[in-house]
Amino acid sequence: MNYEGVLPVNKPAGFTSHDVVAKVRRLLGMKRIGHTGTLDPQVTGVLPLCLGRATRFVEYIQELPKEYEAELTIGYSTDTEDWTGETVERLNPGEAVLTEQNVAAALSAFIGTIEQVPPMYSAVKVGGKKLYELAREGKEIERKARTVEIYELETTGLELTSDYPTIRFRVLCSKGTYIRTLCVDIGKALGYPAVMTGLVRSRSGSLGLADCLSLEQIGELHLAGALDARIIPGDRLATHLPACTVSELDAAHAAQGKTVPFPDGAPLPEQPGLVRTYDPKGGFVGLFRLDADSRTLRPEKVFALSPSRPEAE
Repeated sequence: MNYEGVLPVNKPAGFTSHDVVAKVRRLLGMKRIGHTGTLDPQVTGVLPLCLGRATRFVEYIQELPKEYEAELTIGYSTDTEDWTGETVERLNPGEAVLTEQNVAAALSAFIGTIEQVPPMYSAVKVGGKKLYELAREGKEIERKARTVEIYELETTGLELTSDYPTIRFRVLCSKGTYIRTLCVDIGKALGYPAVMTGLVRSRSGSLGLADCLSLEQIGELHLAGALDARIIPGDRLATHLPACTVSELDAAHAAQGKTVPFPDGAPLPEQPGLVRTYDPKGGFVGLFRLDADSRTLRPEKVFALSPSRPEAE
C-alpha cells in the first residue's frame, strides 16, 4: 500500500534520522519517504516523515520553527558540546555558583536574533568535507558564524545546589539552531564551561509529541489497515504559506500545470512567494508562485490530478 502525507514519528534514542526512514520504509513496504529535519542519534522526539508525493513538501515543512526541551550541566565541557563527547574541561565539584536571578538574566539575553558558530561535530560542510569528519581526524578549523532566531526561551527546572548544577529549559527556535551550542554559550554567559546533557524535540511546526507514533505503533497500525487515519495531508502543515481559492475552471487549468489568475477581489498576500491553491470544494491543487504585478499564479508544484496529467509531477 502506498501512503501519501506526513507521518509524525517519535524518534527513539540510538537511531539516526536516516535509520528511522529506513525502518519505516521496511515497515510500510514503500521507498518514497523523507524526513524534515535531522536529529542526532541520542536525541529523541518529533521527526515528521513525508510519504509518497508529500516528499515534495519536505523543503517547506523543515523551514518551520522547532521546539526543544533541553538540559545543560554547568561545570564541564566536551569536544562534541553534548554528553556523548570526551571531557575537555572540568571544574572542581561545587566550584560553579549560580542563582536563579543570574540564570534568568543569561537566558533572556539569548532571545531574538543571535549568532552561532557551528560545532566541529556537525554535518556542516567546509571545503567539501563535513566538519565531523575533520573532527574525527583531530582537526579543528575556523567556522563562520550563522544567524539564527530564538523566539522563546524559558527555564523549566533548576538544580543549583548540585556539585555540577543543571538548568532545564524550553526553547522555540528557527531551523538550523544548534541547541548544544546554545547550551555552551549560555554557560559562557554565566562564566562557566557547560555541556548539553539532555534533549528532546517537543515540536516541529504544528506537530507535537502527542501527534507522534512510535515505530512499533506504525507497524501495528499498518498491519491493521488503520495507519491512514494518522497521516496528515502535507498542505495542512504548510500553514505559514498563504492560501487562496480559485474557480472550478481555473482549478482545472491549474491541475494541468497552467498559469491561472489570482482570484478577483481577493487581497494579495503581504509577502510575495508561494501560495497554497485550492478548488472551490477545498481540494488542494498545489503550490503556485504569485506574480503580484500581473495577479497570476504560476505552477511551482502541482498535486491535483487531471485527465491530461494522470500522475501529478
